[in-house]
Amino acid sequence: MNKISIVGLGSSDAAQLPLGVYRLITSGAPLYVRTVDHPVLNELSGELPAYTAFDGIYEKHDQFEEVYKEIVQTLLINAAEENIIYAVPGHPMVAEKTVQLLLEAADNGQAEVEILGGQSFLDPTFAALHIDPIEGFQFLDALTMKREDLQLNQHMIICQVYDQMVASEAKLTLMEEYPDDYEIVVVTEAGGANEQIKKVPLYELDRVVELSNLTSLYVPPVTKESLKYHQFTEFRKVIKALRAPGGCPWDMEQTHETLKRYLIEECYELLEAIENEDIEHMIEELGDVLLQVVLHSQIGEDEGMFTVDDVIRTVTEKMIRRHPHVFGDVMLENSEAVLSNWEEIKKQEGKYKEESRLGSVASSLPALSKAFHLQKKAAKAGFDWPDPSGAWLKLKEELHEFEEELQAKETDSKKMLKEFGDILFAFVNIARFYKIEPEEALTSTNHKFTSRFQYIEKQAVQSGKELEEMTLEEMDMYWEEAKTKE
Repeated sequence: MNKISIVGLGSSDAAQLPLGVYRLITSGAPLYVRTVDHPVLNELSGELPAYTAFDGIYEKHDQFEEVYKEIVQTLLINAAEENIIYAVPGHPMVAEKTVQLLLEAADNGQAEVEILGGQSFLDPTFAALHIDPIEGFQFLDALTMKREDLQLNQHMIICQVYDQMVASEAKLTLMEEYPDDYEIVVVTEAGGANEQIKKVPLYELDRVVELSNLTSLYVPPVTKESLKYHQFTEFRKVIKALRAPGGCPWDMEQTHETLKRYLIEECYELLEAIENEDIEHMIEELGDVLLQVVLHSQIGEDEGMFTVDDVIRTVTEKMIRRHPHVFGDVMLENSEAVLSNWEEIKKQEGKYKEESRLGSVASSLPALSKAFHLQKKAAKAGFDWPDPSGAWLKLKEELHEFEEELQAKETDSKKMLKEFGDILFAFVNIARFYKIEPEEALTSTNHKFTSRFQYIEKQAVQSGKELEEMTLEEMDMYWEEAKTKE
């Protein structure tokens, strides 16, 4: 079996070229290069044999993956006839997809591949920037990096910044985490005679510099703490500090039990913000709900019971497990099928075995919501009317029974309470048939009533009257005015 010898041309000029690599590429053996755009090829043009470059393949394809596959296929075909040399920029084992594909081919017995080295651009880049990677270093590919990959506390070098288009995509990704004016460094031909190092604000990355396949970016670690406040890890640190010795006395005293009422309050405040379509308020209240989640998780960690990682892992696994139509090969046509499959998966999990089907409905729910969920559970077991008409008849029946109790010679307050509860329960049943969440509906009406009544109060002040001095007709007039302004 013939051999493919892979060498690296370094990050700049021939002065960086190892002697063994120099001797091999000038030996006269068949030479293939990934790209002709490299200083070494120009500098040694008089010493190199005629070589084959793959630049033309880049122009044939829109996707880099297709380019790499064709390069590798061409190399394998030629290696079937004779031993060949394949030269790539930098070091063969640093950010070279074609090399990885060739190694996979070698594992499959398609060719013999040997890596003969070369100098990576990383060493001269570290030297040029005066940074020590032991302090924390991250190496990313501009073509594939995502926001969640970015580690703000570390030195970051981004390779494969070929042109303005790649630089623009990298800029947009970085701007999701860094300020627009964050200073970064553009490094070209690190360590060579034509080395260029230029500092630019992030927003100008794709505007003011010339880029090539020998260009990389350096993003310094973030040292200003406030620039990291948007990261979940920083939030965890803050909560941990509040609960730690020397932290906040109030936070240190809290338990799962003492925090219960705050969680309920924050959820209702969030619902109010949603109802009011108040985005700024929603952001704040979502933060307060998140605070409760992380506080409970920190208490769990302090007690040695669980951590927020357990919370996140559990819910992530559950979401993947219960969405096989997204993360698996299950086909579901609509949201109703999704919900049905969700319930079936819950049954298969068998984690919460209750004596009653209604046992899984949280006792802490507000009464309207609890009635709604109790009815849903019963309906899934078949205890339900086939259509809303049955629910409407039941409501009329409950109204009639309540009226009878009111007309009784001796009214029973306890019985009246129960009969009125039956009316509410019947109304919830009707809401369920029409997919209306009763708690949400009543909350919406409460807000509407409050807004309109406050308008009446405002008009009373403007007319110089006390609210109690206004007639019902005047109040009704302002009520109708309020409705028209909604």
